[in-house]
Amino acid sequence: MQKSNNIRNGIIIAIVSIIVLFFALKDDFYEKINYLFSFNIWWLLGAVLLVILYWTLKAQVIKLCGKQIHKNYTFKQALKLTLDTQFFNAITPFSLGGQPYQVYRLKKQGFSLEQGMNIIIQDCIVYQIALILLGTIAIVSNYFFGFFPDNHLLKKLVVLGYLINLGVIVVLFIVAFNKKGNKILLDFAIKAGAKLKIIKNKEKFLEKSNKIIIDFHQSATKLMKSKTHFIVIILLNFIALTLLYLVPYALIMGLGLEINPFIAIVATAYVMIMGSFVPLPGGSGGLEFGFVRFFGVYITGAKLSSIMIAWRFITYYLGLIIGAISLGKKED
Repeated sequence: MQKSNNIRNGIIIAIVSIIVLFFALKDDFYEKINYLFSFNIWWLLGAVLLVILYWTLKAQVIKLCGKQIHKNYTFKQALKLTLDTQFFNAITPFSLGGQPYQVYRLKKQGFSLEQGMNIIIQDCIVYQIALILLGTIAIVSNYFFGFFPDNHLLKKLVVLGYLINLGVIVVLFIVAFNKKGNKILLDFAIKAGAKLKIIKNKEKFLEKSNKIIIDFHQSATKLMKSKTHFIVIILLNFIALTLLYLVPYALIMGLGLEINPFIAIVATAYVMIMGSFVPLPGGSGGLEFGFVRFFGVYITGAKLSSIMIAWRFITYYLGLIIGAISLGKKED
């Protein structure tokens, strides 16, 4: 079933990518292709380096969370987990495939199911907080400085994306700390599964679920108790996202154009917030639309399309390729 889902999602990615490329390249085709091969190599490598640093900092967050439980958990293990996850994030809508794989891999690395879930939930919480912080900075900055002309459609999409991401944080905190709520939801799921004949021994699952909830809650409380640890991993995620948001700046400079790096960060923050609710793998279609609309205020024509294509490849397809390669390698 998982294999068929991956194949289906891969087909969706291919179809959407072809459609996006068609519309991105259909006008002034040769001019755009020429620009794609005209990037300054150093700025292009700088853009790739920014993505690598993003992955590195994300791995550092996982390592710090893992070391709270197992002192011998290494950065190398966390980095492989991070790279593997890029593949599953890329091929599933809303990047939903990454978290289950991470829990599975952490179990293989010596963590219990509850510990693995807490590490991933903790990572998701701090990532969402960093995303919202950057989104808030972007919205407030645009309000005061007017970087982008008022567009009611884009404004509504950004606000919707912002509220969705804010809601995700609330849900994650409830999952991590509301023991009573978790019990109600898990008991309901088990009973529903028993009625549908998916679960055969309902009493055994209910008994086991109580232990999972207790262990999960205790582990979450322990992991989130250190304020210093919590602030550090939020800061690492904030820096990681800032570096990722600077990729368009490097590409714009790579074509001999200029843009204020802060404006590039604000524009990318808007794009990422708006694209977060696009129900396709990698936010395909929505992210490209947002990129063209926001960066189109400062760059136009064939250069804008070329920059968008290069940005999408470096921030999305490169992770898909590297993730697939990493997934095929055995962990030492």
